[in-house]
Amino acid sequence: MEEISLKDLFQTLRKRVALIFSITLLAIIISGVVSYFVLTPEYKSSTQILVNQAEDSESIYNTNQVQTNIQLINTYSVIIKSAAILNDVRNDLNLDMSIAVLNSKITVESAQNSQIMTVSVTDSNPALALDIANKTAEVFEEQIKELMKVDNVSILPLADEQENQSPVSPNPPLNIVIAALIGLVIGVVLAFILEYLDNTIKTEQDIEKLLDLPVLGSITNINDSKEARIRGNIVSKRGDIVANK
Repeated sequence: MEEISLKDLFQTLRKRVALIFSITLLAIIISGVVSYFVLTPEYKSSTQILVNQAEDSESIYNTNQVQTNIQLINTYSVIIKSAAILNDVRNDLNLDMSIAVLNSKITVESAQNSQIMTVSVTDSNPALALDIANKTAEVFEEQIKELMKVDNVSILPLADEQENQSPVSPNPPLNIVIAALIGLVIGVVLAFILEYLDNTIKTEQDIEKLLDLPVLGSITNINDSKEARIRGNIVSKRGDIVANK
C-alpha cells in the first residue's frame, strides 16, 4: 500500500487550494441567500403555567404535595397537546389549520423538579404565536378541572409584547458558519479524490515514484522563437565568417 506523507497531503491541499476555496465560498453564498431570502422567519412566544394550588391550603409547601404536582406535570404536558385542548384553541381563534399542524407548533417544557410548565408556540406570525400560546394556557386551565377533577393549575402573567421579538429561526450567521465548515470539508475531500484519481505524470518526482528508479536526465522544452533566434545568430555569424574569408 502506498504511503502518503504529511508533506504529500499538504502539497495536495496547496495544489487544490483554489478548488477548496471556491467550494467553501459557494457554500457560504448559497447558505446566505437561502437564510436571508428563502426561509421564512419563525417567531416564538411563550406563557407559563404553575402547578401548585394545593387542595389542602394549610401548607402550600407540603413536600408530598409538591412532588405530586411535579409528577403531574408529565401528564399535563400530554393533555395540553391533546385534541381535547387543541380543538377548543382552534375554534376559539378560528384557525385555518389542522390539529396536527397546531400540535407541531406547540412545545411544553419544564425544568427538573420545577412546578412550572412553559408552553411555547412557534409560528411565522409573532402575533398569532402569542395568541395560540395564551389561548392554549387558558383552555387548559379550564379543561383540566373537568378532566382531572383538580384545581391546582394557575396561569402566570400571560405573555405580552412578544410581537417585536427577533425570529428564532433561521439563524443566518450560524447557518453560514455551518455551511462554510461543510463546504471546507467537501472541498478537502474532493481535492483528495481528484488527486487520487489523477494518474498523469507531471514531474520528475512522479516518475521516480512510479518506476522506483532515479531520474538520470531530462529533456527541457525549447521555446520555438528562442530557438529560431539562436539559429539565426549562428547563421549570421557563419555568414560573416565566410564573407571575411
